[in-house]
Amino acid sequence: MTFEKDTSAGYLVNHVARIFARALTDEIRPLGLAPAPFAILLELWREEGLTQRQLVERLDLEQATVANTLSRMERDGLIERRPMADDARAQAIHLTAMARALETPATAAASAVNRRLMAAVSSADREHLFRTLRLLIDASR
Repeated sequence: MTFEKDTSAGYLVNHVARIFARALTDEIRPLGLAPAPFAILLELWREEGLTQRQLVERLDLEQATVANTLSRMERDGLIERRPMADDARAQAIHLTAMARALETPATAAASAVNRRLMAAVSSADREHLFRTLRLLIDASR
């Protein structure tokens, strides 16, 4: 049996993810953002004060990747770390005014990418796709 990429969910999902990632990168680059910090910002815009460990768990990324990205974000003035009130060893990640100001243009850019790339997909097919992707994500846990 030969491998058929056109019927491989893994291949197709990975290919589509690369297309979306490239388009997102192009849209948010003028804002001074890259995909990794953007993913972290999405979580912090939703819930500020998370720890590095919580970000690792929510984003399903390697600890070292998140640590390096947070260091760059701190250097770039997007976040600041503050000691947790209940655990002095842990640090809560907080947004700076600069990061808060990026929320509207960055999320608008991401929405524009999604609208543009999903334009050829009907509403019903879109809902079915999202449902299927969520099933795959849930099954992997």
